[in-house]
Amino acid sequence: MQARRPAAFPLKRSSLSLSLSAMLFSVLVSASAQAADNSREAIAERLKPVGELCVKGDACAGDGSAASSPPADSGAGGQASAASAIDGEKVYGGICMACHTTGAAGAPRLGEAGDWEGRLSKGDETLYTHAIEGFNAMPAKGGNPALSDEEVKAAVDYLLDSVR
Repeated sequence: MQARRPAAFPLKRSSLSLSLSAMLFSVLVSASAQAADNSREAIAERLKPVGELCVKGDACAGDGSAASSPPADSGAGGQASAASAIDGEKVYGGICMACHTTGAAGAPRLGEAGDWEGRLSKGDETLYTHAIEGFNAMPAKGGNPALSDEEVKAAVDYLLDSVR
């Protein structure tokens, strides 16, 4: 008779048992790490929107930037009062300052009279047109097409007031 070899089953069983134990341990560790931060507040914080869409004319809960300013009146006398109600400094702070603070691409800087010498002689209307339609490296409306012409003019006035 031939001698039977002992089966390798006990070795396979311990290897399988060890693998299952390691997997179970990994699942338990990762589940307990995630469960620690699943409060309603933590979930709400992770799910909150990263931004807000603000349509011109709507009241926005944001920072009160130019996009959330009220629309201009369409009456004859309303145009001047709407333009004066727009805060040019806020419009400037929202988009214009990126170039007009540093002088990027030759932009005249806020408060630097030397930068504005050749431009002031062209007149306000020409400067408004350049700001609204774009000029040289400056895109139309500073790259924000959502700005109204009145908002752009208010920002130009703010820049000009800093050097006059």
